[in-house]
Amino acid sequence: MELYELLALVVETFTRLGVPYLVTGSVASMAYGEPRLTNDIDIVAGIREEHIPSLVAAFPADVFYLSAAAIQEAIRRQGQFNIIHPGSGLKVDVIIRKETPFDRSRFARARLIRPAESYEATFAAAEDVIIKKMEYYREGGSDKHLRDITGILKVSAQEIDEGYIVEWSERLGLRPIWEMIKRRMADTPEQKR
Repeated sequence: MELYELLALVVETFTRLGVPYLVTGSVASMAYGEPRLTNDIDIVAGIREEHIPSLVAAFPADVFYLSAAAIQEAIRRQGQFNIIHPGSGLKVDVIIRKETPFDRSRFARARLIRPAESYEATFAAAEDVIIKKMEYYREGGSDKHLRDITGILKVSAQEIDEGYIVEWSERLGLRPIWEMIKRRMADTPEQKR
């Protein structure tokens, strides 16, 4: 199974079950920015207890690893669970949607994108991907998040609503990271031309 085949299966399942979702993380970064290797798909989803039996049935145990108990625990803790395809090494991190102002905002700003010719999926807007990548950078310090952000800014600069990013970076305490990214972008050779 390929990455975008697994994404298609998840999207089809969530759509059929009426689960609101957003593709985010590295897959969304690549949709707006520069390609890179990844073995995981990050999706924020409004999964509820009543979805669990149908969700488990959609990913049979002889092909996938998906634990009903892990889904229940993720819902209870507003955390995340995994759908794993051991045959390919691919993994889906399903993050439970929270009722926060930021989650409400990013779901309201969702974009339909065609990740493969055969289907469309609901993606987080580029600005929201950038904001979450800044949060992940703050939590773990991994430069991959900064690379993803600069890739998005290089490729999609004309479509980016910088005012929205500034507003949310202020609200979420990310302004120093945003300013650092802007300085780095200004110092790159492409920006100086």
